[in-house]
Amino acid sequence: METVNVLTRPRYVRSVRLLHWWMALLIVAAYVLVEFHGEFPKGSAPRNAMMQGHYWAGITIFLLVWWRLAGRARGGTPPIQPPLDKFTAALSKLIHLSLYAFFIVMPILGCLTAAYEGKQVFIPFTQIALPVPVTVDKDFGHQLEDIHATIGTVFYWVIGLHVLAALWHHWFKRDNVLERML
Repeated sequence: METVNVLTRPRYVRSVRLLHWWMALLIVAAYVLVEFHGEFPKGSAPRNAMMQGHYWAGITIFLLVWWRLAGRARGGTPPIQPPLDKFTAALSKLIHLSLYAFFIVMPILGCLTAAYEGKQVFIPFTQIALPVPVTVDKDFGHQLEDIHATIGTVFYWVIGLHVLAALWHHWFKRDNVLERML
């Protein structure tokens, strides 16, 4: 376990940095899989494989976020140099909290959507489906799917803002915001 003084360490601990980038890749994968599954006919093997991949990308994000939060709690947050003004610091905290909420809420909504719509989520590379803990209610499932899709669309913009902010800090503010995660 890494134990470095958070006040002198210029970057997040290695585990947090790795989890950040793995989760970023999984978010891209979830997005690509759900956006392009419609290119295949309903009921086809490629379409089903893409949706199963989308489900498991979300479930994996849900599992990893807890590990990441634990790593942040143990490793702390390295300081930004030079420090942010109060408004930017508050906005940064708000966006990060919303991103963590997104990583937790979206997979739950996705799993509930699949369950209420009667869709099976298979353990990868098997024909073993996860148990469905609810009674199928396709109308309610479609409502959840709409909420899931709307939140997903909003958060793709928030994630884009997060990326642009990191690049803005790096290239224009010339602080260490981005470098702390590299």
